[in-house]
Amino acid sequence: MFLRGPWQRLSLLDRWLLIELLGPLLFFVALFTLLLLTGGVMFELVRQMVDKNLPITIATQVLLFSTPRWLAFSVPMGTLMASLFVYTRLSTNSELTALRSLGVTTARMIAPAMVVAVLMTGLTFVLNDVVVPGSNRYAEVTLQRALGRSLATEKGQDIIYPRFGPRTRAVDDASSERGLTQLFFARRFRDGEMQDVTVLDFSRVGFTQMLVAKKAVWNQQKASWDFLDGQILTLNSSGSSSQADFDRYVYPLGSGPLRLAKIQKDAVNMTVAEAMQAERLYVESGNNKDARKIRVRIQEKFTFPMACIVFGLFGATLGAQPSYRTSRSFAFVLTLGIIVVYYVISFSFSSLGVKGTLSPLAAAWLPVLISLGAGGLLLRQASR
Repeated sequence: MFLRGPWQRLSLLDRWLLIELLGPLLFFVALFTLLLLTGGVMFELVRQMVDKNLPITIATQVLLFSTPRWLAFSVPMGTLMASLFVYTRLSTNSELTALRSLGVTTARMIAPAMVVAVLMTGLTFVLNDVVVPGSNRYAEVTLQRALGRSLATEKGQDIIYPRFGPRTRAVDDASSERGLTQLFFARRFRDGEMQDVTVLDFSRVGFTQMLVAKKAVWNQQKASWDFLDGQILTLNSSGSSSQADFDRYVYPLGSGPLRLAKIQKDAVNMTVAEAMQAERLYVESGNNKDARKIRVRIQEKFTFPMACIVFGLFGATLGAQPSYRTSRSFAFVLTLGIIVVYYVISFSFSSLGVKGTLSPLAAAWLPVLISLGAGGLLLRQASR
């Protein structure tokens, strides 16, 4: 009785419309997920099975763990299609006309659809922030292992990390100035090791030191780097230089390069918390371009699920219009058109945010606000 209480407290109209929406919603979410999986993952896995003898058990695992990512895309599209389909059918059957004759407004009719859209927004956010990053990384690692490639989950290329701080002067001058003190560069990062490393040291005014090594490993206990098999070249302001070879050299730089190398290149594989950590590290390393890009991606972590509300509003409002009559095939085409237009607008604004033309907040939220405004105007017109 306690569990049925909230449902029983809903009006008969709300319960009827929610039941009408549930079946089509599940169907269209499953349909779009299958279509996206087929185009985005399944064809590639079949090719790997044929060309590289990928075991079917591994392909099945990769497919299952790739599903949450595409499910997160399917939920907004399923919300749009379900709301448009249900309200179009009810309008065609004159059931909405009967409700209008009883004084029920269009806004009241689509209220259950908007409740469903809000619930789908929460589901999409949880999928996108909690489930997708871990499942996507696991799918990638599983596939790489099966294909005999690098087993490292931590890998990267062209790691550049600048460090800023006080630059000391000569011994007889105790003053110092702030500026670039070290510039770290590694060609590759594999299995916890930096490879083909070069460090430029400007921490002493009048001296430039260049350290070149084949490998560099972070020593957690000593909080320093162990450079292996390399050379040190020191240049001073007078033009003289000195050079020394080493097998192992301990250098106190900090763990910044290691943390930078571990950042996921694809924001899809990050949670909001991980993306915010990446932003702080980019700012710390002076990488303004990537810092600006990750700020846009952080905002998009919140705006991406909002597509459910936008699509739910458009679908229900279009379907509930008194003069709206259409076939199911045209409804599907219309749905695809709305989806394409919305995501093209979102991508365009996102690009402007990454370039710095718009602020990250505006780049991520303006498409949602513009779309909600257009949906509100459409609802106002349908209510007349």
